[in-house]
This record gives sequence, C-alpha cells and structure tokens, in this order.
Amino acid sequence: MMRPSFSKVARAASRGLQSSRIARLAPANVGIVSVVARPGASPKFMTTTASRNGITPDNKAPKEPITPNVAKTPADITDSVYHLAADEYLERLVTHLENLQDEREDIDVEYSAGVLTANFGPDIGTYVINKQPPNKQIWLSSPKSGPKRYDYVIMGDSQGEKEGTGTGQWMYLRDNSTIDELFLEELNIDLSSPIGHLGE
Repeated sequence: MMRPSFSKVARAASRGLQSSRIARLAPANVGIVSVVARPGASPKFMTTTASRNGITPDNKAPKEPITPNVAKTPADITDSVYHLAADEYLERLVTHLENLQDEREDIDVEYSAGVLTANFGPDIGTYVINKQPPNKQIWLSSPKSGPKRYDYVIMGDSQGEKEGTGTGQWMYLRDNSTIDELFLEELNIDLSSPIGHLGE
C-alpha cells in the first residue's frame, strides 16, 4: 500500500521538475499554459505566445520595466575641496540671482556670512541656502518643497567612462535631484543658461 502512493508522489515530482525545466528553457515569447497528462497517456504540452495585455481584456499592456535609479554617494573630499566647491557654486548662484534681481522687481537677493536669502515675493516666498561645513553639505530651505540637504557628488566618473572626466554636482540623495533642477522646477529659473536668464 505504501509503495504505490510513494510512486505516485515520485511521478508527480518528476512531472513538476520537467515542467519547470521546460519553463526555464522556453523562449521569452512563448508562455507555457499547461501540461496535460491523462492516465495511461504520454504528457502533452500546450504553449501560446506571450500576451502583452493585462489580466483583464480592458487593461492596457503592462509598462516596460523601468531601470532602477542608481543611488549616488557623496564624494570623499577634503575640507578645502568642499569649501572651494561650495563657495564656487554659491557665488555662481548669487551672481545669477542678482542679475535676475536687476531685471525683475519681485526678487530680493541678499548674501551675507555664507547665507544666501532669495525672496521671490509674497506669492512664492523666501529661499535660504547656506553651507554646512561639518557635514560637507549645502542646505536649502524652500517655501514649496521644504528643507533639503545637498551633498557633493561626482557625476560621470564611472567604470564605462574616461577617468577624471566626472563633474561635481550638489545633489539631494533622497531623490537624486540637484539644486539646479529644484530652481528650474519650482521657479522656472534655468541656472545652466547664461547668467540672468529665465528658463523656457
């Protein structure tokens, strides 16, 4: 009595292994529907081409997989390199915003003791940007998106690119956005354009 039930389990396990082996070997555009085995007959395999539709007929095709956003890490820089990079960036930002202040009446820019304050009027609010030397960061407070801490990250210095060709960016590591992207998104100010011009 024990032997027949053991052989049934062994055959079922064998069929399971065969079907999983076939599933791994099947081309990507073929989906295995089922393995049909009747008592006393050899198993028959039924296949169909893979469907690009959703589960129900009114669903749209599934979206292509999105490549994951690779997490960036802060560059390992010395204090002097940090100060040089932060001062250079803040000076460029101050110059850009002061030129805009000359063109527009709704902007008030003040840069004192390493703190940049840019007031864009009562409708938008005030942005405060300053260095944080202990953390080697630039901190930004936005009236629209709140506080953010930007780290200096080397972009484009990966294995597939020429050594030493990377450029430094101040990046918010939680969403991999830069200060330039924040100004473009929230204020329509393109900091990569010639100094003093608004984004399109």
